[in-house]
Amino acid sequence: MKLIIHGGFFSEADQSNETKIAKQTALKEISLKGFQKLKNGAAAVEVVVFCVELLENDSLFNAGYGSQIQSDGKVRMSASLMDGETEKFSGVINIQDIEHPISIAQVLQKEDDRVLGGEGANLYANEKTDLGKFFDPRTDYRIADYEHKKEDLLAKNHQAGKGTVGCVALDIEGKLAAATSTGGKGFELVGRISDSATVAGNYANEHCAVSCTGVGEDIVSNATAAKIVTRVSDGFSLEKAFEKTFLELKKYDGFAGAIAIDASGNIFHHDSHPTMVWASADEGGISCFN
Repeated sequence: MKLIIHGGFFSEADQSNETKIAKQTALKEISLKGFQKLKNGAAAVEVVVFCVELLENDSLFNAGYGSQIQSDGKVRMSASLMDGETEKFSGVINIQDIEHPISIAQVLQKEDDRVLGGEGANLYANEKTDLGKFFDPRTDYRIADYEHKKEDLLAKNHQAGKGTVGCVALDIEGKLAAATSTGGKGFELVGRISDSATVAGNYANEHCAVSCTGVGEDIVSNATAAKIVTRVSDGFSLEKAFEKTFLELKKYDGFAGAIAIDASGNIFHHDSHPTMVWASADEGGISCFN
């Protein structure tokens, strides 16, 4: 049983020591709660959703409550879930006014049409689940940040949000799963699609599971998560799969981070630029970014 979570990049906004400690504390607590569920026999696919829901609840991170605001003043969120055993991928893209996008992705696992976007995603949440209750994911901090960005009409002097969250787990039966959720990069063009609800940002099979964070366009161009999982499936070690995939990102100075677990229980994480925030838990205890 193993678990690793990420909360995006520490370089997103406030880099104070206070924020660093707050993120360390949050990630440690969530990883511990998730690992306890694994110890109690919960399936990996359930645990990754559980952990991502907790991350979506925490305004420290750019997913769910506290998501970035797009250029038209609205929040649009994306999330995906992949069950390594069934190899089913499900997700929502640019969903609005929902507390837990990852929970909608989980419900979609049972559908034939498992990736929904925009209006259709909201319609599904409202009509097919009890999860569609209106929820405003904006925080005072995000609203102030949005107003500040509006002062720069091109919004080019502001750092894109890289606080996407994710979780990868290996359960007691040796099954893998990955879940990822994001509030986007902030002040983006309306309709922009991130990597988080694609196989570039979230992918799993029986051999390996990966969740990514960073600049979505770079991660999609590199097909990061799918490449790592495919390479492990083809016989690469987890470390070597990361090494080759991140080397390919260097061609265009790609900004990405990823967390992973393979079927043997090996955990690995890496970022192309400092510093992805993460925490992992297993029988040996909890580890966390410094």
